[in-house]
Formats: sequence, C-alpha cells, structure tokens
Amino acid sequence: MEEYLIVDGYNMIGAWPELRKLKDISLEEARDKLISMLADYRAYSGMNTIVVFDAHQVPGLGGKYRQNGLNIQFTKEKETADECIERLVAELSHRRRQIYVATSDYVEQNVTFGQGALRIAARELLLNIKEGQKEIRQKVDEGKTVKQSTFEARLSKDLLRILEKWRRGED
Repeated sequence: MEEYLIVDGYNMIGAWPELRKLKDISLEEARDKLISMLADYRAYSGMNTIVVFDAHQVPGLGGKYRQNGLNIQFTKEKETADECIERLVAELSHRRRQIYVATSDYVEQNVTFGQGALRIAARELLLNIKEGQKEIRQKVDEGKTVKQSTFEARLSKDLLRILEKWRRGED
C-alpha cells in the first residue's frame, strides 16, 4: 500500500519548540529546518511526503517544487493551507493509498478524517521523527561496531600497530 504524508508546514513550525524559537529569528530558517527533518523522515519511513505552506496572504499563483525527495507546495493567493490539504486528500484518495495528514488544527483533522485520511498531531509526528533518528543512529553505530570488530578480529595486534604507524607516516 502506498503511503502519503501531507504536512501543514506552518502548523508544525508553530507547534514544535525548536522550530518555534527558530521562527522568531528567521521564518525561512525554520522552514528549511522543517524540510530537512521531514526529508530525513521520508527517507526513513518511505512515505511520499507533501509539505504545504500557507501563502494566502501573498499575491501570486503559489508554487510547487521538489526538494530532498519532498514535494513542497505554497498555496495560491486566497487559498489557505487547510483548503490545499483538503484538495490534496481528495485528489490522492485511492483504494491502495493510505493518507496521513499532520496538523494540530482540530477542524482540519476532522475534515480530512471525514475524507478517509488519518490524522497525526504535530507532537506525534515530532515523536515519530525523533524515534526514526534514534533508530538510524543505532543502526549506524551497530554497523560501525560490526565492521570494526570484523576487521580487527582478523588482524593480530602486531599487524594493527604496524598499520597504525604507516597511517601516521612513522617508520
């Protein structure tokens, strides 16, 4: 089953403590940090991820682009992120797809839930991301340990000392 995660970008920025603090310094940096975190999570989870940023206050046609495997969308003029998310859920709805909407907007959660999407609160998504980061770190550390122990187990201590001297450029 294909899985989609649609994220209300500014809702996450306002809800996650690290991003909320960063937003006070630079909204652009907070957006970039969110995108980076979601890109890592997408790589870990394998979910197709769409991040929607509310641009209804900004004149123009909105915009869509791909970055780090994510689909980033800025809404059109006079379109809210909620409206865009509802439209995306309707467009993506399919028997073989599971759609998750990450927002802490209660009304939005109910509307998308009524369309068949599952809701994820901002706090829950952050916990999922942190759990994914922890798992990745553990696997990387395990991989290092296995490689080191496998290599070192095959070499004598004398040979390891000789190789270390070579590495340092000592005779």
